[in-house]
Amino acid sequence: MNNKKIKVWLPILFALTMVIGMYMGFKMRDNMPGKGFFSIETRRPIQEIIDLIQNKYVDEVKLKEITDTAIQALLSKLDPHSVFIPAQELQQANEDIAGQFFGIGVEFNILEDTLHVINVMKDGPSFKAGLLTGDKFIKVDGKLIAGKKIDSDAFRKMLRGNRGTKVDISLLRNHSVKQISISRDAIPLTSIDASYMMTDDIGFIRLNKFSTQTYREFMQSLEALNKKGMKKLILDLRGNGGGILDEAVEIADEFLEGDKLITYTEGTHVAKKEFRCRRVGQFEKGELIILADESSASASEVLIGALQDWDRAIVVGRRTFGKGLVQEQFELSDKSAIRLTVARYYTPIGRSIQRPYNNGDKAYYAEIGERFTNSNLANSDSTKKHTGKTFKTKAGKAVYEHGGISPDYFMPIDSAKYNQRTREIFEKGLIGIYAYKFYLGNKVDLNNYGSVDNFIKSFSLGEMAWQEFVNEAAKDSVSVSNLTEKQKLAIIILIKASIARHVWHNEGYFEVMNTKDESIELTLKLLSKNK
Repeated sequence: MNNKKIKVWLPILFALTMVIGMYMGFKMRDNMPGKGFFSIETRRPIQEIIDLIQNKYVDEVKLKEITDTAIQALLSKLDPHSVFIPAQELQQANEDIAGQFFGIGVEFNILEDTLHVINVMKDGPSFKAGLLTGDKFIKVDGKLIAGKKIDSDAFRKMLRGNRGTKVDISLLRNHSVKQISISRDAIPLTSIDASYMMTDDIGFIRLNKFSTQTYREFMQSLEALNKKGMKKLILDLRGNGGGILDEAVEIADEFLEGDKLITYTEGTHVAKKEFRCRRVGQFEKGELIILADESSASASEVLIGALQDWDRAIVVGRRTFGKGLVQEQFELSDKSAIRLTVARYYTPIGRSIQRPYNNGDKAYYAEIGERFTNSNLANSDSTKKHTGKTFKTKAGKAVYEHGGISPDYFMPIDSAKYNQRTREIFEKGLIGIYAYKFYLGNKVDLNNYGSVDNFIKSFSLGEMAWQEFVNEAAKDSVSVSNLTEKQKLAIIILIKASIARHVWHNEGYFEVMNTKDESIELTLKLLSKNK
C-alpha cells in the first residue's frame, strides 16, 4: 500500500517542485536586469564589435586600451563629471579621497636630473630618520637615480609602498654621502593649508579640498582658534575643487543652528535625500566671510550655497565653478572604476547651480578660460551666465541658479600682474627653484626670525637678491628684465612667501601671501564695519 501511495504522489511532487522552481526563476529574472531565468541574453553591439576586433582584425591590438577608450567615449556622452578611472590611476584617486597615502613624507623637486628634498614633513618617517631639506638622492634601494632622466611619477612609485616596509636611501649632504633607511608610514594629504589668527579676534582657515579627513582637521583648527579668542572667521575656499559631500555638510552644521536644511540630492534612480543640521555648532553666531573664486567647485559650492541661502555668511570673490552633480564610485572587475553621476544637489531654497554642459566637455571646461580672456574675471563676472530663475533668501537677497554661485562682493582678478612673460616664470617653476636655493644659502638667518610675523615685518628681498633671480631665470631662457613694476612686486611677494614655506610650511606661505591679497583687504574692511 505504501509503495502504491508513493507511485501516485511522486509525479505530483515532481510537478509541484517544477512549478515552484519556474516561479522562483521568473522572480529572479525580475531582479536581474537583462537576464531571464530561461532566456538567452542577446549580446550588445558593443560586445559584438569588440569580439570582431579581437577575432578578425588584421593586426594584433591592445584590447584593454581600446575598451578603456570606448568606456571614456561612452561616459563623455553623459556629463563632464562622469569619468573612467583606469586601474593604474585608481590608487592615487582613492588616496585623494582618503586624505592619506603610505610613503616617506617628503616633497621633492627634480633639478638637473637629481632629486632634491625641498620639504620634510614634521614628525613624518623621513623627519624621524633625519632627512633634511637640501638632501640629494643618489640611490633608492640600491638603484642609481642621480643623473638619470626619471620623471616625478617614477620617483613617487619608488618612495611609496605598503605601511611598515623599508626604503634604503643613499644621499648627498654637504658633499658627504649618507645611508638612511626609512620605514614607510601613513602620510596625510592635509585639507588645511593655513589656520591662524589674523588679528586679536579674526581667525583665518584655508581649505584646499574635502576628503574623509577634512571635517576632523577643520574642527581641530576651529577649536584652536576659538581658544585664542576668535569672534570672526574668514574661510578661504578659493581654488577648492570639492570632494566628499558629507564633509561639506558636517562643516556647514558648525555654522548653522537648529535643524536647518543644508542641501538635498535627487536623481532619476536616487530618491530625494535631505541633509540637515544635527547638533549645536561651534561657530553659529560669529561673523563669517567666505572667499570663493572660479575654481571653487562641488562640495565647496554645497557649503557656500547653504551659508548664502540662510544669510549666514558674506561671500567675497568671483562666481564659482558651477558643479551641481553628485558622483558615486563603482569599482569594475579589472580593478578600474567609474565615477558616475547619480544625482543633482540643490541648495536649501532649491537652486541647482550646475552650469549647462550640452555643448560638450571641451566647451564646458573652456568657459573658465573664456571668462579670463574676455575680461569678465577682471571687470564684471556678471550673472549673465545664470540661465535659471532668480531666488530670494529670507533677508531678500537675490541668488541665482545654473551657473555657479555669485558672490555678494565681487573681487576682480588683477590681470595687469600677468602676461606671457610671467606665465613662463610660473610654468617653469622658477619662483620655487629660486626660493629653495635662497633658503639653502641663508638657512641660519631665516631661522633666526623665529616667527612668521617677524619675517613678514623684517624680511625684504633686496635688489641684489632680485638680480640673482633675474640671472637664474635667464639660465632658463626667460627674460624678466622688462616686467612692469606691478608684475615685479607680484613676483617678489611670491618669492618671499615661497621662502617662508621652507621655514614655516604652507601656513607660512599663506600668511605672507595674505599681506598683499586684495580679497583679504576687502574682507578685513567688511569685518571691521561689524555688519
